[in-house]
Amino acid sequence: MKKQKKVDVNKLLKTAEEPSKIARKLHPFYRGKIEVVPKCRVKDFNDFAIWYSPGVAAVCTDIYKNPELVYEYTNKWNSVAVVSDGTRVLGLGDIGPEAGMPVMEGKALLYKYLGGVDAYPICLDTKDEKEIIQTVKILQPSFGGVNLEDIEQPKCFPVLNTLRKECRIPVWHDDQQGTALVTLAGFINALKVVGKKIGKVKIAMIGAGAANICISRLLILYGANPANIIMVDLCGTLHKKRVDLKMCPEKWTLAVDTNVNDVRGGIKEAMENADAVIALSSPGPGVIDKKWIEGMAKNPIVFTCANPVPEIWPWEAKEAGAAVVATGRSDFTNQVNNSLGFPGVFRGALDVRASAITDTMCITAATELASCIADNEIRPDKILPTMDDWEIFPKVAAALGVKAIKEKVAGKKLSYDKIFNDAKSIIKRSRAITETMMKSGYIKSAKDKI
Repeated sequence: MKKQKKVDVNKLLKTAEEPSKIARKLHPFYRGKIEVVPKCRVKDFNDFAIWYSPGVAAVCTDIYKNPELVYEYTNKWNSVAVVSDGTRVLGLGDIGPEAGMPVMEGKALLYKYLGGVDAYPICLDTKDEKEIIQTVKILQPSFGGVNLEDIEQPKCFPVLNTLRKECRIPVWHDDQQGTALVTLAGFINALKVVGKKIGKVKIAMIGAGAANICISRLLILYGANPANIIMVDLCGTLHKKRVDLKMCPEKWTLAVDTNVNDVRGGIKEAMENADAVIALSSPGPGVIDKKWIEGMAKNPIVFTCANPVPEIWPWEAKEAGAAVVATGRSDFTNQVNNSLGFPGVFRGALDVRASAITDTMCITAATELASCIADNEIRPDKILPTMDDWEIFPKVAAALGVKAIKEKVAGKKLSYDKIFNDAKSIIKRSRAITETMMKSGYIKSAKDKI
């Protein structure tokens, strides 16, 4: 086995702490990360007669007669609400809606810069499941889609499921579908590295939260054998005798459908002879032991995606024999990053005026994302593209848009090339606006603050 380069853990940890230090300086400097600016001409004050009263009345009348015109006459076609109750913010837990605002603003920034989507943070002062559902439903006239974010389980499941069924605009939960989509994309290419087939591999899934439950669903839809999946929560492996799981239908379904050999125990037992481990559980290190990776099948795939610290350090996993290692961190190779998925997904959904984002649409987006790396370029340390590869976003948008049309959940029928070129143009414009404002000084330099 090739000797791994010695890693300075203290240096890595110090580097990992830098963004937090800088964030505390720059957030008050900019006083937020997004703002609303005009997108129409204003030559002089006479233009307000067009954009507001009296001219706007004619537009209102047209929309009253044909509600679909709201997509043509207003920015609804490009607007997404980022909705959270602040109960599961990043790795911080239930810190409330105000404390969750910086995250939702950050999400809106990523939407705009990466996908050209106008996203608005909406943090709700309620933890009530029914109130969250009702609030999203009554917001529908103003938005083309809704991104649920950082909502605790188990209520995140019924909130999403209800809204997907009852809303006329696409609703998705990025902690579920976004994480699952990007994880599946990375897993597709990781399997190519080790030369294994999705239907044959044994998969240990560490953590039974919203992310891993949705990942398991997409893996099974993509072709994984549920019998070969073993999921572990805080109480041990999921199996048919775990009647405590009946309180959460999503976990109970997995307990019934997976783990056909009735493996009992914890993480160690689930990982024994497994071809892959997908962990989204408690921050490490030390959650997963090196010896447990040594006990996996030959050339195992190890996805340890807890933040801010993975369940086991990547170099330790490699020393134990892992063939492919992925984490959720940008300072290691193979970052499993939701930002690779949601900007393109909603770009495509908005552009074809989709009424839903289905699981099969997510799989289409995942396979497109995976294909953004040519087979001859896939390596153990390169199973996913990065945000720098900006054309992944219009590609994902076009693939998802075409799939929405095929599934008859799209209000507009456009070709792949049309969706791709329009998305590319919108994203280019968004980036150019930011760059122009930085060059002109309207976005101030912060060199002296760092």
